[in-house]
This record gives sequence, structure tokens and C-alpha cells, in this order.
Amino acid sequence: MRPAPTILHLDMDAFFAAAEQAAKPSLRGKPVVVGGVGARGVVSTASYEARVFGVRSAMPTAQARRLCPNAAYLSPRFTLYRQVSEVVMELLHALSPLVEPLSLDEAFVDLEAGGVPAETAAVRAVGEQLRRDIRSATGLTGSVGLAGAKMLAKIASEAAKPNGLVVIEPGTERELLGPMTVRTLPGVGPATAETLRRAGIHTVAETAEAGEAELVRLLGKAHGAGLYAMALGQDDRPVVAERDAKSISVEDTFEVDLTDRTRVRSEVLRLADRCVQRLRAAGRSGRTVVIKVRNYDFSTLTRSETLRGPTDDPAVIREAAARLLETVDTTGGVRLLGVGVSGLADFTQEDLFAQLATEREAEETATAAAAEEAAGGTERHEAEEERPRRWHPGLDVVHDEYGAGWVQGSGVGRVTVRFETPWSAPGRVRTFAVEDPALRPGEPLPLVGGAPAGGQSSEPAILPKFLSPEPGDTGSVGEEISRR
Repeated sequence: MRPAPTILHLDMDAFFAAAEQAAKPSLRGKPVVVGGVGARGVVSTASYEARVFGVRSAMPTAQARRLCPNAAYLSPRFTLYRQVSEVVMELLHALSPLVEPLSLDEAFVDLEAGGVPAETAAVRAVGEQLRRDIRSATGLTGSVGLAGAKMLAKIASEAAKPNGLVVIEPGTERELLGPMTVRTLPGVGPATAETLRRAGIHTVAETAEAGEAELVRLLGKAHGAGLYAMALGQDDRPVVAERDAKSISVEDTFEVDLTDRTRVRSEVLRLADRCVQRLRAAGRSGRTVVIKVRNYDFSTLTRSETLRGPTDDPAVIREAAARLLETVDTTGGVRLLGVGVSGLADFTQEDLFAQLATEREAEETATAAAAEEAAGGTERHEAEEERPRRWHPGLDVVHDEYGAGWVQGSGVGRVTVRFETPWSAPGRVRTFAVEDPALRPGEPLPLVGGAPAGGQSSEPAILPKFLSPEPGDTGSVGEEISRR
């Protein structure tokens, strides 16, 4: 444990939802939910205005709609979130060489390694300046926790939300932690909490009073001893600059259960290709291919195959995923599919047999395509082009006449677009046919710095709790947002 609160934990406030509010002036101060917008979607992030109604992350979107029907339900835009995250991480790296990212919107920073004096006043000043710099660079807010240990810094940032800073002075840990629920401690999930509850342990203070021996008896040596130390406020985990990924994977949840075996196989192959793209983008290869299948009854199966050596060859990973799928019964219907690669390495071992198979497959595909074209493939291709495009809520679009905007909703052959930018006033809404040639997908606009001189809005993306609208004051956003 450090004698000064030199470990900083930053957690951006309602990150995805706040970024959407900053990008869309008409949604500022209104409830916003980002995640899967379909019947089987899951909430990724809810704005503080939506949380007033009980909407939470990981909640089924259908349940969120019942709790907060007037919210704007938007599909995530990870391109924007990654851009903002890169800006924030650069600010953190300017403070110290030891930055441990946990996700796009969360990280630990070792201020002592950055030369910040080990004094409460000095680290508090750094934390306050960081919050101002983040707001200036991104238009968003973040909460900062400062303490002598990682666990305590994370607890402090949670207490600081939204848009605040909390310092836990060394020596006050047990007094602070005592009344908190045992779920506050890292590593205590529902199963562990239930085990402790049956033993009459509900708070952190009761966990410490139970003693190490009792916790080891209940939870095992490693978990019990670690939990006892944390209940005393002891956490000597260092800030680690590089966190090596153990696996790379992708998955999709389907709005309607897949029962056609050919469709299931094509989806697995598509996911395998996406997984390879992520693998190559990370400059990695992998030795073990894994598929994940969630059935109609929510039962989940995983199958894996270890290859002769690490690879990033799409043909090898596709073939392995297809072989694994053959071992799974999907006749009852498939709700979710996933493909992943583990056993990561920084090099590849080429599979010559797969390479030959790829060449043969390419030749066969070319031959089949030529035959199909001769038999009327041109007509089929034209029919596909006439198929309506899908416009997801929240998608960036550009219209030849009206400029940049975003999709509010679509259905029955129409798409509704609100034309506004991060630095404009709330924009007007217009409706077009989904195949309108003047309308096309766009790229995310910068949240700050893109406005004409004097045109940047000064309204915060997230309001503090005391400035947030009352639960019943949701405006008319729900009436404006079309739902697919």
C-alpha cells in the first residue's frame, strides 16, 4: 500500500451514450440508450437520464423499452468511440508511462511513475486538470478516483460519478469500506456473494471480521485469502502498462432463431472472416479455434480445435470453424454464434495444405460465378441491388442537398433523418425513401473543433445529477424516434 494516493482511475461517464449526446444536439439532456436495437438486443450503455427510469447496462433492450419508452435507442458507433478513446488515452500517457487501459473508457494511471509528487494536493491538482483537459479535447466528462491502491482508486471513481473527483486518503480505507456491500470488492460476483450471504456476511466490515481462515474455508485458499486482504483495504497490484490479450473473438445475436443449417454454416464462416480481420489488425496469429453456439433455449455450447501451429490464414480458421460446427446439433434453432482464436502468438506457421485448398476453392468459385452469370446472373445481381438498404438508428448519413445527419429510424421503405452536427443547434427532421440515391452512409464528425468560429456548443454532454431533468421530463424525443 502506498503512503499517498498516487494511483488514478479514470472512468468516462456513460461513455457511449454521452458521445451520442455530444454528437447529436437534439438528444442532449434526453434519455439515450446505446446497444442492440432489435427484439433480442442488449443495452450497452444508458445515459444518466435513462438510468433514472431503471435502465442499466447488460439489460435486454426489450425490458429497457418498457421502463423508458421515450428514450432514443441507438446502434453503437465504435469508430467514433475508438477515436475519442485514443484522444483520452493520449492525455493519460502524457501524465505517466504507466497507463493500464481496461476498456475504451477506463484506465489506471501510476502518477508516481510520472514524477508527480507523492502529496495529496499535488495528485488532486493533476486529477482536476485531467478532467478539464478531457472536457476540452472531447466535449465529454470523466470521473476520477485517487488512492494508494487500484481497488480503492476504482471505488473512488465510482463514488465520484458523474463528472467528479474523489480522493481516498491512506489510513481511511477500512472506515470507508466497512459499510459497503461485499459486492464492492473485486472478484465478488453473484455466486461468491451468495456463498457469503448464506454464512451471514453481507458487508465489507463483516468480511474482515469473519477472518482469513473462515473465508478460506468458504471460498478456497487463493480466493479467500485475497478477499480477506481486500476487505482490509490491502491491494498491492501494480499498474501494468501492457495487458496481453489471451484471445480474439467475434459473435452475433440474431433477431430470429436460425434453423436452416446452410444459413448457420454461412454465418459461422462470415464470423471466422471477421475474426481473422481483428486478428490481423492486432498483428497476431492463433493456435486454437473456438466456436460458440447459443441455442433457442439459451443453453450455450463451445467447441475448440488446436491446430498444428499458430496461423492467421482465413482458410485455415474457416475450415476449423466449419469442422467444429459439424459436431453441434443446431436443428432446434440458434440464437447466437461466435468464432474466436486463442493461444495467440506474434508469428504464423503457414499451412500449405490449407493454402492449396484456398486456391482450389477460388478456382471453383470463379468457375461457378461464370456459369451463373451466363445463366442469368446479371438479372439476379440487379435484383439484389434493388433490395432496400438497412438504416440503423444512430447511423451517420450524408444527403447531397441537406448535408450531414443521423438516422432516427426506418421502416416500410422509408428512413427518417435528423440533419444536425455536434456544433449546430438541434436540426430538422426529413423523411426519404430507403433507396434515395442522394442519401448515403457517412463518417462520424469530430465532437469538438469542427465548428465554425464561435459555433461550438458550450452545453455539456452529461449534466450533473442536480441539473438533470426530472424523471417525467423527457421531452418529445420518444415521439420523434422511429423504431424498426
